[in-house]
This record gives sequence, C-alpha cells and structure tokens, in this order.
Amino acid sequence: VQLQASGGGLVQAGGSLRLSCAASGSISIGDGMAWYRRAPGKQRELVATITRDGTAIYEDSVKGRFTASKDNAKNTVYLQMNSLKPEDTAVYYCHNLGYRGYWGQGTQVTVSS
Repeated sequence: VQLQASGGGLVQAGGSLRLSCAASGSISIGDGMAWYRRAPGKQRELVATITRDGTAIYEDSVKGRFTASKDNAKNTVYLQMNSLKPEDTAVYYCHNLGYRGYWGQGTQVTVSS
C-alpha cells in the first residue's frame, strides 16, 4: 500500500516538469487526490485537488500554469507544471483523500533563475 511520487528534478525558470503519483494496494485515486508542496522554511501548502468526480481545483499562484489530471486505469495522478518559477521550488507530495489519508514520499522540484 503506497503512493509513489516521481518526476521531480532541476529545471530553469520557464521550464516544465510532469509529476506522477502512482497508487498501489488498497489506495484508489477515485477517492480524490491532492498535490501539496513544502518550500524550504515554509509550511506545507495545497497546490491542486482532483475531486472524486475528476474536477481539478488549483491554488491561485499556480492557476493557468499547472494542470492536474488522472488516469483511472493506471491508478495514477499527474501534475503538469509549466512556466515554472523559482518560487515553485519545493518538495511536492501527493495525498489520497480517502479514509486513511495516505501520503506519498515527496519529490523535489528545484527551479533555477
């Protein structure tokens, strides 16, 4: 039973990355999923939510740049991040919104100026 996040890395400002979060075991992305991030010295913040019906909701600072999506057949969610900014640098986590609220291990995103 786990959420496996991947896809982070180092990118220049203006670049793109695509994060993935694969759910396994009894975890279902159909319960709803969320992406959070924690920047150095800051509290964890919600970035995007994919509701049970597939609606994506975004934090204001990423609207128009990030796109959350899911593939039910693969039990995987994605976060496409475009026009990245240095302030997007953080560890990104996926979170299952089911009863047990599982968390992924985090993947580092670093955006250089």
